Amino acid sequence: MTGATSRRRGRPPRTESAGTRDRILAAAREEFSERGYEKTSVRGIAKAAGVDSALVHHYFGTKEQIFEASVAVAFAPALEVPDAIADVPPAEVGERLTRFLLGVWENPTTRTPLLAILRSAVNNETAAAVFRRLVASQLLRRVAAQVDLPDAELRAELAAAQLVGAAMMRYVIKLEPLASADLEQIVARVAPVVQRHLTEP
Repeated sequence: MTGATSRRRGRPPRTESAGTRDRILAAAREEFSERGYEKTSVRGIAKAAGVDSALVHHYFGTKEQIFEASVAVAFAPALEVPDAIADVPPAEVGERLTRFLLGVWENPTTRTPLLAILRSAVNNETAAAVFRRLVASQLLRRVAAQVDLPDAELRAELAAAQLVGAAMMRYVIKLEPLASADLEQIVARVAPVVQRHLTEP
């Protein structure tokens, strides 16, 4: 039996380009962004990436797993929040957190994939579970670890709810006058509320 025939079905050949995985992931982000979770298929991702469906399964596994990988990449800028507030005085953490996260939303490059994630999470329970798992484990728990109070996780979740709500109204629903308001004005009004959630008795 030759090496070619003994190779397990679906495994990429050794000459496979090192960029194949990245190409599949980029195609997946595009598909999820344009079609949402439910209407995206592994076959469609493979076609967009110019590869066989077996390669998608080889690198990522199930559709849920490739969605999670896509979310992780798209959400990466927001996951830097704990580092951004690590050395901030407690009295300034609300302002820093608000400015940082809204800044991620203000940037068109990072806003587009975030919009796709939110739309998928709102419309599909599997996508919502992936989003919850990522946000809880990699963002909220790390923020809570920096809040030295007994109910730190609840406080972090309330602060996140305030910020996600503002982002939804401004960037997804585009409710006026919030959608057109100056960012500094929004930060000035939202940050004190986030601060209260995180640090006040």
